[in-house]
Amino acid sequence: MKEQTNRRKLRILVISQYFPPEIGAAATRVGELAEALRRRGHDMTVVTEFPNYPHGIIAERYRGRLFRRESFHGIDVIRSFVYASERGTFFQRILFYLSFMLSSIFGALRAERYDIILATSPPLFVGISGYLLSILKGGIFVFEVRDIWPESAIMLDQLRNRFSIWMAEKLEMFLYRRAEHIIVVTRGFIRDLMAKGVPRRKISLVSNGVNMDFFRPEPRSARVLKALHLENKFIVSYVGNLGLAQGFKAIFKCAEMLRGEERIAFVIVGDGVSKKKNMALARRMGLENVLFVDAQPKSKILTYLSLADVSLVPMRKTQLHLITVPAKLYENMACGKPIILSVDGEARQILEQARAGIFVEPENSEQMARAILKLYRNPALLSEYGRNGREYVVEHFSREQQADLLESVLLSIAPGENHPPKDETGA
Repeated sequence: MKEQTNRRKLRILVISQYFPPEIGAAATRVGELAEALRRRGHDMTVVTEFPNYPHGIIAERYRGRLFRRESFHGIDVIRSFVYASERGTFFQRILFYLSFMLSSIFGALRAERYDIILATSPPLFVGISGYLLSILKGGIFVFEVRDIWPESAIMLDQLRNRFSIWMAEKLEMFLYRRAEHIIVVTRGFIRDLMAKGVPRRKISLVSNGVNMDFFRPEPRSARVLKALHLENKFIVSYVGNLGLAQGFKAIFKCAEMLRGEERIAFVIVGDGVSKKKNMALARRMGLENVLFVDAQPKSKILTYLSLADVSLVPMRKTQLHLITVPAKLYENMACGKPIILSVDGEARQILEQARAGIFVEPENSEQMARAILKLYRNPALLSEYGRNGREYVVEHFSREQQADLLESVLLSIAPGENHPPKDETGA
C-alpha cells in the first residue's frame, strides 16, 4: 500500500457511470484509482449510478429513490437515479446515458466544492456533467477518455443515424476544447486526439493497470472443475464482457475446427448485450466443446481466471483495435496465464515485449486454432509465457504505478500548481 506523505491534499470529485459493486473494467479502474488516491491523503467523492450492470436491474434498496449517499472503502459515494434496462435498442441506451447525466449533476450539487472534477468516459455525456459542474461548483474540469467515442460506436454499428453521428462528433470536440486536461489510456489515443487538433501538452497517459495483490497466479479449483465437468480438460477461456467488440463468431469457428481434440474445452465466463445471441449461435453450430458460465462477482473472478490453461483476449477487426489495449490483457497476464491475443497494434506490442503469448490476426479462426494447438502440445512454453506475463505487468502496469501517474497529473494542474506531470508515453 502506498504510504501517505506530506504532498498537497486535493479535493477530487469523480463522475463515473460505472462503479463497484458493478463489475467490468470501467468500474474496476475507477474504484481502484479512487481508493489509491484516498490512501494518498486526498478527499475523494464519486458520483455514480444506482448499481444495475450487467442485467439492467436496480437493486431493491435503491428503488423509488433519486439519490443515496454512502461510503465505499472510505470514499464518499453519491449514487443517483438511472433509467436501467438491458439497453438492447439505441433509444434505451440514450435514455440510460442521459438519465445519469442529468441525475449526476443534481447529485453532485449536494456535495462540497472541489479542486478537480474528473469525468470518466464513455459515455460522452458524463463529460457534460463534469463541464457544467466545474462552472456551478468550481474546480478544474478533467476529462478521462477510456474509449474513443463516437468512433467506437460507429465501427460496432451501434450508431448509424447521420445526424446523431454529427451531434456526437460535435459533442466530442466541445468536451476536448472545454477540458483543462485530458487523460487517456493508450498511446494510440494520444495520436488520435492530436490528429483532431488537441494540443499534446493537454493530454496525459494513465494506462489501465491491475491490482497485483488480487490478480495473481492461483491453483485451479478442483471443486469448480468438477462442478463444470472440466476435469482433465485443456481449458481455453474468455472471462469478461460479452459485448459487440469481442468477435465471438471467430472463436466459435475455431472451436468447430478443434472439436476433434476431445481434451480441449472453450469456457466463456461473463455477461453482456451479445450473450444470448452468442449462446444461440454456439447451439446452432452444435459446439459441445463450448461452455458458457454466468458472470461472477469480483470475489470469484480469480477462481474462474485460474481455470484457464490459455486465456483469449479477442477483438473484432476495426481501426480502433490498433489503438486499444483491453484491460483483461493485464489481468490475465497478472494471473500468470499465457495469452492468445487477437488485438493488433499497441496491445500486440505489449504482448510481444513481454513474451507472454501468441498474437493472431483478429477474427482469424485458423490462426487461433493453430496457436491453441501449439500451446496445447508445448507445456514448457505455456509456463514460460505465463511467468513472463506476470513479471512484465508487475514491472510496468501495476495499479499503484498508474495511481502515481494520475496523482502527478492532478497535482500538476490543481489551482496554484505549475509543475509538469510525470509522463512515460514518449508520444
